[in-house]
Amino acid sequence: MLEPAIKSLASTGKNFGTVSVHLPSGDIATNVMWVDADDDHVLFNTEVHRAKYRAVQADPRVTVMIWDAENPYAFAEVRGTVVETVTGDEARAHIDALAQRYMGQDYPGQIESERVIVRVRPDKQFARNL
Repeated sequence: MLEPAIKSLASTGKNFGTVSVHLPSGDIATNVMWVDADDDHVLFNTEVHRAKYRAVQADPRVTVMIWDAENPYAFAEVRGTVVETVTGDEARAHIDALAQRYMGQDYPGQIESERVIVRVRPDKQFARNL
């Protein structure tokens, strides 16, 4: 289960996160992302052709750090495992919902392949000043 304070941080407001993944080369790549959460997972949305998605297919271990947009000293770190990905209409609706939250409009970017929701089950959770 995701800690309630972390769920709130990830699923409300314009609080950005970073998603760190393990690349096939052994390097770690980190991307600033829009984030979301359900009761049990941290969520992010990407496209299936992107390196971060290919990386989590090969190695599902990720770290997601989320900070409060109004107080960056309030933050959470979730180290976890990608346990599910969802494509199709649900993923498209999710990116539009995220864009509404972060930008006030449906997702304006061109979709090059297919949107995918990535669900991360927390293995370790840490929060500060939440």
